Order: sequence, then C-alpha cells, then structure tokens
Amino acid sequence: MCRQRWHWKNYSSGSWRADPGPQSNGGTMTDDIRSRRLRPLATLAAGLATVMALSGCTLIQEIQELGGTTPMPGEGLEVVPEDLDATLSSYYEQEFEWEPCDTSVGAPSDAECATVLAPMDWSAPDAYDDIQLALIRLPATGTSQGSMFTNPGGPGGSGLSFIAGSGTSFFSKDLREKFDIVSWDPRGVGASSAVDCVDDAGMDEYLYGVPENAASMTPEELVAFEIEKTRKFTAGCLENTGDLLAFVDTQSTVRDLDLLRALVGDRTLTYFGLSYGTDIGAQYIDKFPDRVGRVVLDGATDPTVPAFDVIIDQQEKFGDATRNYLADCFTAAECPFAGPTVDDAIGQIRATMDEVDSTLPKGPDGRTFTSSVMLTAINMTMYDSSSWQYLSQAFSAWYTAADSSVFFFLADLYNDRDQSGHYASNMMEAFQAINCLDYPLVTDKDAIRSFYERLAEVSIFFSLEDMTEAEMAIGDLTCENWPVRSKVTEQQAVTGAGAAPVLVVATSNDPATPLKWAEAVAQQLESATLLVVEGDGHIAYGRSTCGDQVIDEYFINGKVPADPTHC
Repeated sequence: MCRQRWHWKNYSSGSWRADPGPQSNGGTMTDDIRSRRLRPLATLAAGLATVMALSGCTLIQEIQELGGTTPMPGEGLEVVPEDLDATLSSYYEQEFEWEPCDTSVGAPSDAECATVLAPMDWSAPDAYDDIQLALIRLPATGTSQGSMFTNPGGPGGSGLSFIAGSGTSFFSKDLREKFDIVSWDPRGVGASSAVDCVDDAGMDEYLYGVPENAASMTPEELVAFEIEKTRKFTAGCLENTGDLLAFVDTQSTVRDLDLLRALVGDRTLTYFGLSYGTDIGAQYIDKFPDRVGRVVLDGATDPTVPAFDVIIDQQEKFGDATRNYLADCFTAAECPFAGPTVDDAIGQIRATMDEVDSTLPKGPDGRTFTSSVMLTAINMTMYDSSSWQYLSQAFSAWYTAADSSVFFFLADLYNDRDQSGHYASNMMEAFQAINCLDYPLVTDKDAIRSFYERLAEVSIFFSLEDMTEAEMAIGDLTCENWPVRSKVTEQQAVTGAGAAPVLVVATSNDPATPLKWAEAVAQQLESATLLVVEGDGHIAYGRSTCGDQVIDEYFINGKVPADPTHC
C-alpha cells in the first residue's frame, strides 16, 4: 500500500506494491500494502473493539455455470525435471524431514515445519554459500490429494506466520480436508535466510523519524534530512545482509518454489497465491508452464505495470475506498466528520493533515504525529470495510481529545511494530529489498515530475500545491540509494504458453490490487479464466459463498468456470 500524500516524510519508506494479503473466512484482515500482512481482526479487537463480521457478496452467477472439468495435470512427468542442470541436482535430491514446529512459530499443534537448502544464486550455485528456506505444513484432515502451496503477499509476508495465525481459518474445510497446506518464508523473509537492515530504533527512525525543528526547516533541508536518513537505512541493509541482498528478487523465489514442489514429491504445482503472491504464481506459470497443476491468483498484480503507475492506480482505488468509508460513516449513529458531504469530509481530513504537519504534536510514546502516520492508518483500514470502525475511532479520539494513540496503533500494526516498540518481523526490510530488485529504477527528472502531475489528478489527499521544487525532484529515495541495482530494464508480460487452466480472481473494488490488473493478467496468461467477486476489500476468497465454491471446485475437482465468471 502506498502512502497517499507525498510529503517529504514519505519518501524514504518506499512506495509500491503493497499487500496486506488475505482475509480469513473467520473474519481476519491483513495488512502487506502497503502490502502486505495477514493480521487477524482479533488483534485489532484486543486493542480497540469487537470484530465486525464480513458482509456477503451478491450472488450473480451460480456455481452450476462452471465451464468444464480438467484432470490433474502432470501425467508422465517426473518429480525432478529431466533436463535439470547437473549443478542443481543436489538441491532437488536433498532429503529433509517434517518435524513439530518450534513453539516460537505459534502454529497449531498439527502443523509441521522443515528447513531446506537453495542456492543463493541460481545462475551460479557454487559462487556463494547456500541459503535456507523455512517451510510449514498443515497436513490434510482427510485423504490428501497432494500439497497446496500458498504465499500471503507482501513482498515480505511470512508464510510461516500466515499459516500459524490463519491457516486453519482462511482455507475452507473442504480444502483443508483434501490438501496439505504448505507455505514458506521466501528468500529474504522471516525464518529463511533473511534481509536485516537496522534495529528497532533504526526502523523507528526510518519509518517515523522527523527532525525536532522540522517546522522551521526549508524544503531543501527537509529533503537533505530524508536522504541522510535513507542512506543510513540502506547502508545497514548491505552491512547486515551481505551477498544475499542481491538475490532476493522474485525470479529467484520462483526458482525456489519449483525446488519446493519437487522436494514435497509433487509432479506439478498446486498453488494459491494472494496479492503479491500472485506475482510469484504468474511468473511461475510463465517460467514452468509444464509444471502448472491448479493455480489460483487472488488479488492479482499486473507484471507489466511500471512502478509509478502502480502507485497511481493504487492511489485512485484507495481514494475510492476512502470515499466509500466516508459515505458509510455518515450513515452511522456517530461519525467524527462534520460533513455533510464526502467532499467536505475529505477537506476536513486534508486540513487535519496540514495542521499536524505544521504543529508536529507528540504521540503518547514521544514519536511525532504527522500526516504520514495518519495516512498509514487510513490505508491500513481500507483493505477491508470491517475495519473502517477503527478509523472512525482514530479520528474521534483526535478531534475530541487530540489523542493520536489509535492512529499510531493502526500505523504500527501496518508496520508490524508492537506496543513495546519491537518490530515482530523483517517485513518492511524485505519489502524494500525485493521491490528495489524487481522494478527498473526511475531517475529521469521529467518522468518523476510527470508522475507527480498524474498523481495529483487521481489522489484525494495530494495536490501539486503540496510540493516544492526540491520535493518534485525526488523519486523513490530508498531504491535510488539501494546498495544493489535492479537488473530489470523492462517489465515483461506473462503468457504461460502450454500451461494447464489457471484461475485469476479479484474483488470488484479492491484498492490494493485494482480489478484492471487482474483483467490484464487474465488476458496475458493463455490458459487463464477470470473470476470477479463483487464487493469492497482486498482478496476475494472468504467474501462470497459463490466465489469460494468456484475456487474450491477448481482446486478439488478441476472444474473451470466460464470466462469470465461473476459472483
């Protein structure tokens, strides 16, 4: 998720491909936004209020309209590719054992964990030390049809944390019965060989740091502060991560996923990708079409969209979601905004942002409350309408008592920071590392200025009046100062020629991964069918009986719906 107002406070913390990930059938939300997390609403409830149930979607097309049934692909294939390079055979032939997960994982009692080895550099496996990949599995509750791999999004989301926290609730009873649910921490993430940049205090400085005299500083001085802060962060990433920092790109993760497929003994990949996890899945389909079994890409990202356009698309849709929130707020018994219109409320929020940026009040723990914190909290709650209530609580507390604690609570939840100031994962560090390798770096000043001009046309919280010339020259400070340059010069479409039928899924009003991205991916992939679930929020699974039935029938019985199908 991108922050929706591009002030100097936002530049160094990155800007695109944000996923919070999935929504569980039991009423969970995620973050990962920016992208990224899988966070039960119960976590919010513990700090704020009772969880609201998800509302159902309108049933437009019945499950009986499925287009056909396909057998499980892979007949005649060996588990290990016959044309595998000899230098990689030891990785595909390694042995490992599933064991009870360590108590620190917090997984259900029947979950099993394992660790395997992968080459740091798939193109030169002997050039560097091997890396470790941490896996988790929930065994099927019935007779297993094989493994179903899943990735929760991000980039930077932990598969271990996802399965530990949501594995038994996110997937339907039928999927749990028929499949061993397997996930992993991708390279650079969590319990696998991971990116490490700074300590907790360093992350606070990177994400929340504001100079004490910021209100009196010139725009040039503020930009210089941000540059120095960012360079300190990126230098720490290189110092503490080392060689791995150059090899946490998504293409390498795709190679890892095929290795994991073989190690669990599956001839083809069954995969449920969520949010950024769809990028992994789409690139797998494109690179290993003959190894595609049954693959669902829910909340799809379009690999052809440039970084700046990702931001613009997301800002437009987050703006739409915010408007929907405000309209809903005015129907409630208590709404913190004066109104009477949505545009009036947007103006009130903008005025509040200007106020806090000019006065820089301190939060309850001494951190400075800024529009950046406010926007992170707003974005955090736009992933699902059931969390809008918490945003109303945040604004109510601020307007009635100048209390910013709920804003900080939501922003910290987004950034995986607990109330003691500890960051529970390396999600934010991995997010930056992966993004900076996956996208071409844009440094052309005209392109950057054009980006801001286009952003102003779609964003409800940003205008060119907010920008000075010094700020208009800034693109993405983190990737501009990243120690390793991206090797990507042009983003490529995926085709997956020859792959078995796959399913691309979207909600109609997804703010983080707009519907048009899913439509584009479904067009690019030659064997794809599009499923659209009507409604708000990020990730379709768990929102509609119709949509869930289509997905479950596809995974279990190979039933491919009509293209497109609407629920």
